[in-house]
Formats: sequence, C-alpha cells, structure tokens
Amino acid sequence: MRGPLWVGVDLGTQSVKAVAVDEAGTVHASVQAPISGTRDGVRHEQQVADWVAATRTVLRQLARDLGPAVGRIAGIALDGTSGTLAVLDASGRPTGPGVMYDDGRAAALADEVVTAGQELWTRLGYRMQPSWALPKIVWLVRQGLPRGARVVHQTDAVVSAMTGTRVATDWSNALKSGYDLLALEWPVDVLGRLGVDAEVLPEVVAPGTVLGVTSPSWADDTGIPTSTPVVAGTTDGCAAQLGAGALAIGDWHSVIGTTLVLKGASATPVHDAGGAVYSHRGPEPGTWLPGGASSIGAGGLSTLLTSAPSTYEAEARRLWESGDAFPLVYPLTGTGERFPFVRPDATGFAVLDGHVSPLSALTDIDEAAVFLGTMVGVACVERLCFDLLAQRGAQTDGRVSTSGGGSRSPLWNALRAAALGRPLSLLTSAEPATGMAVLARWGVDPRAGSLSAVARATNPVAAVVEPRDDDVRRMDVAYATMTEVFATKGWLT
Repeated sequence: MRGPLWVGVDLGTQSVKAVAVDEAGTVHASVQAPISGTRDGVRHEQQVADWVAATRTVLRQLARDLGPAVGRIAGIALDGTSGTLAVLDASGRPTGPGVMYDDGRAAALADEVVTAGQELWTRLGYRMQPSWALPKIVWLVRQGLPRGARVVHQTDAVVSAMTGTRVATDWSNALKSGYDLLALEWPVDVLGRLGVDAEVLPEVVAPGTVLGVTSPSWADDTGIPTSTPVVAGTTDGCAAQLGAGALAIGDWHSVIGTTLVLKGASATPVHDAGGAVYSHRGPEPGTWLPGGASSIGAGGLSTLLTSAPSTYEAEARRLWESGDAFPLVYPLTGTGERFPFVRPDATGFAVLDGHVSPLSALTDIDEAAVFLGTMVGVACVERLCFDLLAQRGAQTDGRVSTSGGGSRSPLWNALRAAALGRPLSLLTSAEPATGMAVLARWGVDPRAGSLSAVARATNPVAAVVEPRDDDVRRMDVAYATMTEVFATKGWLT
C-alpha cells in the first residue's frame, strides 16, 4: 500500500508512545520512550521539557523505523493526561514544571470552585472535582503568573513546541478547566469570581481541528516532514474511546485495566447530580461522550492474589462450571468509589456464605475462588454502571466493546457478557495513540467519512463473546446480591 500514514502520540504518565497507521489500521511503526516525574504524596510534577523531549525521541525513532515511508505521513494528533497543566511565558517557554492531573495542592480550593460556578456545573451535568484542572488554574493564578504568561494543557505545550506557534486547545482537555461545553466559551463570570482572567487561558476548538504544521526545526530534528498538519487532540480517556471506535450513538467501550473505565456515545449530555458520570463534547456535531471511572478493576488482584491471574484461570473456570461455592468480591482495596456511585467512604467487601465480610476475610480462601469471585464482582459493578447510565437517559443499545488487561481472560469476558446479557466485542487494540491517529486522519482528510466509520475501519473486531443462558441466570443472582449489599450500606439511592 502507498496511501497516507497517520501518526498518533499518547502522552502518558510514565511514557510517551507514538504509532503510525494506515487507513486499514495496519500499524507500520510503534515506539515509546519513558518519562518520569516527582511525587511527595500531594505534589506530582513533570518537566515540560521532558514532555517535549520524549515526543521528539519517539517521533525521531518512528521516522527511522518507517524509512522512505516517512514521507507518507499526512497528519499528527496528540492526547494527554486529563487535567495536567503547564504555564508558558510570552515566548512559549515553560515558567516551571507541569502540574499533573493528580497533584493535590489545589484540592482545598475545590469547594470555592464548586460554589462559584454551581449553576454552570449543574447545567453541564457534572460536579467539579478537587483533582480537576480548574482548582489548579485558580491556585496557579494566585501564586502569580509572569506578565504575558498563559496556562495551557499538556498537549498544548507540546504542540506549541512542535509547530513553533501559540496554539488553541481542544474542548475535551478544556472540560476539567471549566470550559462551557454548551455555550462553547470560557465562563468569564465564573472565572472572574475566582480571580482568573480568561485571557490567560487558550482559545478552544473542536478536537480534529488543524492547529498548525510541523516547523522546519522540528522536522530537521525528528525526520517528520516539514509542514505536516497537527490537529487538536483529546484527553487520554477520549483517545482510548476513539481507538476503540465506540463513537456511534449507543456504543460503549469498557476498559478493564487497573480500574474499570466505561465511555460511550450519546446524542445529548448525560446529567448525573451525584457526580459519577460526566460528558465530553464529541468532535463531531451532535455527539457527546459520557462515561465514568470506577475505583475497582483488575488492580485489586495484585493485592488479593499471590500469583499472576492467568495462573488461576483454569481452576476458576472449573469452579464456575461445577457450581461450587465461591465468595462474591467487591475488590476495592483502598477507600472511596467514583462510579457507579460516589462514596468517599466506600471500602471493599466479600460475601461469604451469605455474610458480608471485609476483604481481609479472604486470606484463608482458595485463591482460585477469590479470583473467580473478583471477576464476578467486577462484572456486577459493570452492569450497575450500565443501569445507572440508562436511568440517566443514556442510550446503551449499541455495540459494547472491551479492552484492557482484564479482557485477556476468556472466562472474565464470558462472565461480563452474561452479566450484561449481551454480546461483548473484543478488539485487536484500543490504544490512545491509535485513537489519535484516527483523529488525525478524520481532521485532515475531508473524504474520510464519519469519525465513527474511520475509527471502526482502523480497529476491527477480533472476536465476539456471546452470553450463555445458564451463565446469565447465575450472574443475575450475583447481581441481585451485590446490589442488595450496596443498598444496605446506603451507597445506592
């Protein structure tokens, strides 16, 4: 094939990854480089120069790996960690380190931010959270900004370096900074009450908008062709959804990684006064991308098990098929849940012989049974997330796809399909970097078609897991038990 190649760059917490794919989704090159930062329990910082340097490194190696095909690169898009900020001076140089998405120094300002914009947040259908970007913006402004400086998101800082110009941000990254996604403007009155001049914030455009082109110096250093279009990207979560192709109205993509993340496509924003769900505005007109992130997933297995989960797969399957007893596990190993309900006081539990016990009671239980009970418990929570979304008016009757480490377990996929009572589509991949390659193509090529069509063509379904009737019946019982415990604890309203 001699067609164009599209490059996606994912600015992650621990690495920067770049991929080059063609229109059929074939990966022609994939490169990543490590990145590090500093943490002290509250502060979490990374150097802006490191974001830029790591991006240069991966693009340089990508160009080398592509060889003569590098000339076929037709567009680039970047995603970044949601809520990560930097301050650039009037010349575009960073004035200090980047403030990461989970930096907690501005958390005490959250209540003030909530109060200042209560009417706006209600209209937008979410509650401003302590870790979101707007409290950090208020904190940075009150620390004092140099004359002519501006606050930007992680991707903005890197794209500015890539193009050599000041660039706009995308409205996906701007959500947590308080941007009004309905009026498509910065809420000047709300910002004013917080002492923030909207002039220090970037212009906002739709994801996929061409922001500029690669500068000659960037091209000389990396080998990426000069004047390659660079388009506005998204947050990392939306990038993964793009990579999964869950963009047709009613489609949903579920990631079973360290946590459970569920994102879908809707014709209208999904409002949730409890704060468990919030909606990004989609790149295409008339589309919204609601979703939420639970605090549970596959991450708890490292605490509950002494060996790799795959070690227990065969025995867990035998236990399930034999009908032998096993604990029903809600594997929250820390404190606090975010989705399908917001409960800062939530803790994990296991249902053993009809009694609710703390997770510590699992110490003497066979680990294959713990593994099975955890898979069933997460599947029940996933179903509850879908039920909440449907109650809030979201359309949920489209394709449900999945990715993440948990989706590598055939048994877990079967249990989840049974819990949902619907087919579960397994994808070849759903990486954020691939999602950005999809967005680059859609933003640059006017003939590409709808974003959903481009995304699905780039990442075809590898397999479909159909629910079995007997599994559905048993998962219904487990779901009833799990939700009864949640209700008894007062976590469901």
